[in-house]
Amino acid sequence: MTRLRIVEIFGPTVQGEGALIGEPTVFVRSGGCDYRCSWCDSMHAVDPAFRASWAAMETAEVWAEVQRLSGNQPLTVSLSGGNPAIQDFAPLIALGQAQGYRFACETQGSIAKPWLADLDTLVLSPKPPSSGETVDWDAFDICCQAARGAGAVVMKIVIFDDADYAWARAAADRYPHLPLYLQPGNPEVDPDRAVDPQRLSDRLLWLVDKTMNDNWFAPRILPQLHVLLWGNKRGV
Repeated sequence: MTRLRIVEIFGPTVQGEGALIGEPTVFVRSGGCDYRCSWCDSMHAVDPAFRASWAAMETAEVWAEVQRLSGNQPLTVSLSGGNPAIQDFAPLIALGQAQGYRFACETQGSIAKPWLADLDTLVLSPKPPSSGETVDWDAFDICCQAARGAGAVVMKIVIFDDADYAWARAAADRYPHLPLYLQPGNPEVDPDRAVDPQRLSDRLLWLVDKTMNDNWFAPRILPQLHVLLWGNKRGV
């Protein structure tokens, strides 16, 4: 079976962001990414310097761990990273869905794979200017096309500043058919540094006020629930 580079498998816990926020989930975090976002909160799954800590696992091994963690009770399995679209998760999705599990994936939309169409939920998360990355919209379009057949395809954008906000509005205009979720970014991504809940709340209020004052009612505005609950702790 397919071998996968796995950083960690953890849960069940609740999904902390996006369309499935609050949903009980087991997370499968893969290693490797084609982006280097300035505010990345998962560098241990991105930077090749951490490659020695990633496990090379057969699909069957990954599935066995998901079953163990979930107690064989079907729930949502979230494929995250890094960029999970780098790897072949088709066999894992097939194994899980055959037993009633649901599969979600979040990716920036830079790499298309056929298995995107097999997902129950695909969250496309293009990165705004504050990330330091430039979105290839042609590649993003190919991901949208590859995902036809998925249960749901949505777009989620993290907002740090006014430039990100303006960029998000332009992205929403470009893809009006994609349900849109916005959330304020967490500027404190150091895993050894405590997060200030009030600062996060203030940033959320700023984003809510901005969208409401602009009469922009299309997006859903969400917090990063996992940051509020656990800060920058890994594996939760």
